[in-house]
Amino acid sequence: MIRYVRTTVACLSTLALVASLSDCAVGPDFKRPKPPTDTNYGNAPSNGPTAASPATGGGQASSEAIPNGDHAQRFVAEMDIPAQWWTLFQSTRLNGLVEQAIKGNPNITAARASLRQAHELYLAERSTFWPVAQGTFSAQRARNAVGTIANPTNLPQANPYYNLFNAQLNVSYMPDVFGGTRRAVEAARAQDDAARFQLEATYLTLTSNVVVTAITEASLRGQIEATQRLLELQHQVTERVRKQLTVGTTSALDVLSQEAAEAQTAATLPPLQKQLGQTRDLLTALLGKLPAEEPPDTFRLDELTLPGDLPVSLPSKLVEQRPDIRQAEENLHFASAQAGVAIADMLPQFAITGTWGSTSLSMSDLFKSGTGFWNAGASLTQTLFDAGALLHKHRAADAALDQAGAQYRAAVILACQNVADTLRALQADADALEADAETARAAKSAFDLARKQLDVGTVSFVAVMNAETTYQQAEVALVQAQGNRYSDTAGLFQALGGGWWNRSKGSNL
Repeated sequence: MIRYVRTTVACLSTLALVASLSDCAVGPDFKRPKPPTDTNYGNAPSNGPTAASPATGGGQASSEAIPNGDHAQRFVAEMDIPAQWWTLFQSTRLNGLVEQAIKGNPNITAARASLRQAHELYLAERSTFWPVAQGTFSAQRARNAVGTIANPTNLPQANPYYNLFNAQLNVSYMPDVFGGTRRAVEAARAQDDAARFQLEATYLTLTSNVVVTAITEASLRGQIEATQRLLELQHQVTERVRKQLTVGTTSALDVLSQEAAEAQTAATLPPLQKQLGQTRDLLTALLGKLPAEEPPDTFRLDELTLPGDLPVSLPSKLVEQRPDIRQAEENLHFASAQAGVAIADMLPQFAITGTWGSTSLSMSDLFKSGTGFWNAGASLTQTLFDAGALLHKHRAADAALDQAGAQYRAAVILACQNVADTLRALQADADALEADAETARAAKSAFDLARKQLDVGTVSFVAVMNAETTYQQAEVALVQAQGNRYSDTAGLFQALGGGWWNRSKGSNL
């Protein structure tokens, strides 16, 4: 019996393999979309240095030096991106927070689980290439209706009770004559790959958000400190004006105006402090923790190093690097395979079945001579009428393929737009930082000079207030410009895909 079963299964397995290799698959064969042929991002800067500034965030020594000792960031075409690109900011605390987020953020955990699910479904779908063998065993105790039906066991009629034991092996196989199974497996594999790129996209978004949130925190702390310094200077001026009022060298209106200006500056602190608190809450959430578990690490701009050399990938390379584009490509692959499945469903369906078993009135006789039975057969099924259901499903699959193609192109366009926008932003950030640094320097000098001249009475109080307001605005603008340059630098690494392809094979997401 065992030899017969093995022979039967082996024959059907060989038939399955031959059928799967010898037949062609219906439907479109997937071909990867052609990459963009553009060599740049339009008028967006893609090579050479940006403007430089001696202020914090103006550039580091790793960049190409420009006159007067300043340094600028430099765009480097086709420069590769490290897998852990955030380490370029040279902050141990930032590196630690990113690692905590990767380990603790639930979105990463969910994406990992989704990938495992997709992979197992792919393996399950791949098993359909092979026959299915099922073994069954049944035992029953029965009583025959002796008054109306002859005893089926041929035992004496006086004994209506009998046992029946049955053991059998059922083998079934559906030859993949038109390739519908292969297309279904192809679709499952595409979903598996799409889930992998979805995990990469989640990983990139998370790490980028942690970096940008830390930079935002640093910028807000800088703005708060700048505002507090201005408040201290304004308070000094207020005290001076009050003293001048007592000796009659100024008016009460001047005192009230200065007090109003000081209060107006003080009113800008609560919104900044609120924003800082909310930024800390966001950073805590990115780590996968509740607000009460806020991390102890804090950030300042002067503790971060601005990367000097910035990569710029060609659009043709970008489509290989961006996880969202790769995911869109796999979605297109899935839709292409599903179109083939829809066509195969409209064609005849073949099936081969076989059964071998034994039945007996007692367990001891179950596999004896004369108790065995078997059957083998084949079938062909063709849908003759379904009110157009299969046809409409085929058309729906074609529409889904068109939709996936359009979504892929939209993903490519968006990715190129992201890079172009970020390149423009970095160039503008450099120009703005250079201008704001000069403005802050000049405003500070003007404010210091105005305060000295006010003490000796050579300028009006209105002139001092104007200089004070200008300096206040310049200080806050300078910190904001510094923060923008750091944030947009991180944004460029995110827009280019984040270097996931350089991650070591042994590392686990």
